[in-house]
Amino acid sequence: MWFTAFTVSALNDRPKNHLGGLLDIQFTEIGPDFLTATMPVDERTHQPAGILHGGASVVLAETLGSIASYMCIDPEKHMAVGLEINANHLRPVKSGLVTGICKPLHIGAKTHVWEIKMYNDKGKMNCISRLTVAIIAKPQV
Repeated sequence: MWFTAFTVSALNDRPKNHLGGLLDIQFTEIGPDFLTATMPVDERTHQPAGILHGGASVVLAETLGSIASYMCIDPEKHMAVGLEINANHLRPVKSGLVTGICKPLHIGAKTHVWEIKMYNDKGKMNCISRLTVAIIAKPQV
């Protein structure tokens, strides 16, 4: 499924001056048809009530799906950009890590659709998201 071989360490060595880096999202596993990452639940990702902010969950989902799409395309010719995302927040998380598991629902020439399920430290699902990614031609410089 992946266009070229990637390693977890290569994904984690990306520049940190972006939202995923600021929230300390760490990739943990690359499988034959899935990608996983974790995100800490702490003051960076809390809402005022002291639980995981739904927007932070969406950042984890979009980070996973966008990188998964990037891993499926020829980066010399194409770019993967988010087109639509939704999320259902199923239970609150106060602390620890959430783990996102990203799997494809559709890998086409122009769009990719990903399902991202997120789990708390106890293995209970706290969020499910679906991300649609547009595959566009890379601009000529």
